[in-house]
Amino acid sequence: MSRAHSCRLLYGLLMLSAALHAEARPIPYTPADDAQIVETLPAAGDPDLRALKALRVRLAATPDDLNLTLDVARRNIALARRNADPRYLGHAEALLAPWLQRTPTAELLVLQATLLQSNHRFDAASATLDHALQLEPANAQAWLTRVTIAQVQGRPADARSACARLAGLIDPGYALACLAGVEGLNGAGASAYRTLEQRALGGSAAEWERGGLYVSLAELAARLGRHDEARHWFDTALAAAPDAYTRAAYADFLLDAHDDVAVLDLLAGSERADPLLLRLAEAARRSRRIPDAPLVAALNARFDATRARGEAVHLREESRFRLRLLGDATGALALAQRNWSVQREPADARVLLEAALAAHDPRAAQPVLDWMRATRLEDVALRDLVHRLGA
Repeated sequence: MSRAHSCRLLYGLLMLSAALHAEARPIPYTPADDAQIVETLPAAGDPDLRALKALRVRLAATPDDLNLTLDVARRNIALARRNADPRYLGHAEALLAPWLQRTPTAELLVLQATLLQSNHRFDAASATLDHALQLEPANAQAWLTRVTIAQVQGRPADARSACARLAGLIDPGYALACLAGVEGLNGAGASAYRTLEQRALGGSAAEWERGGLYVSLAELAARLGRHDEARHWFDTALAAAPDAYTRAAYADFLLDAHDDVAVLDLLAGSERADPLLLRLAEAARRSRRIPDAPLVAALNARFDATRARGEAVHLREESRFRLRLLGDATGALALAQRNWSVQREPADARVLLEAALAAHDPRAAQPVLDWMRATRLEDVALRDLVHRLGA
């Protein structure tokens, strides 16, 4: 999961984790046991789902209502991020498609770019944002999305430039936090942390912004080795917005702390989302509290299905899966290198360094080492891997 991501603060309602995964099976499947659960339907009492269902009914009656279409599309995107369920992205794509064949508005194009970004089609997303900004240069969401894509692709100068364009378009404090999020990945972690912390504690952050802000603080604290602060902000983020990205990031922190039982508790019942299933399987393997074999088999099947569909969205997670759960260092390294050619966040650097180390191929780590020097990234986990590689 991509999702992932570094400057989560920037996502807002419409941004997506780079680690959303698909689950569809290529052929019909008939369970051999009537007791076997093949699908868990969303909770009927989920207020977001109830609201979405009601809006879909309205939209079916008024299909030419663009504003309603946009609202339903946004809600689908938000649910995709919350649940790490790409089917909602498909619903949003289907809603937008007929409108994009007409004369698209900037708002439509920004949503399309968000969907392209979530499918790791970053160049296409950037081109779509260019179009949107030609139509509406002051579209704040377009600039926010541009920041996110630049961050994911490891282009800090472009991310700074996009943050600067936000000044005057949105709350100045949010624009400042945007810049802090960029600088936190480029050699100014301590000062960025202070800026984000002031935003979090000052009471001026909007409600929708808080979850992303808290998890940004947690991840930054973890990279700086400030573990108590990281745990505090992860707990705070989880209380504010327990979405799939936050739970995955917190699970990674707990796995690094060898608190595997806490991971099992955190992710219990989360098998539906592939990023969470991956972390659950890792915790199961190490803790031996629950059998890990069914989880590993499920992940294997899902990655096979992803490849069968010709998708390459999950390379980071698959590399991690092959290394940590299958012990396939060579396969993991190949996947990590392919992934690095597409996205360059700390998590992407980590899977490549870990795979290069396991494969006894330190030269394969050179692109990451060059990137770390260029960005002056501060990250205690990556620093340890670099040391073990002898670089």
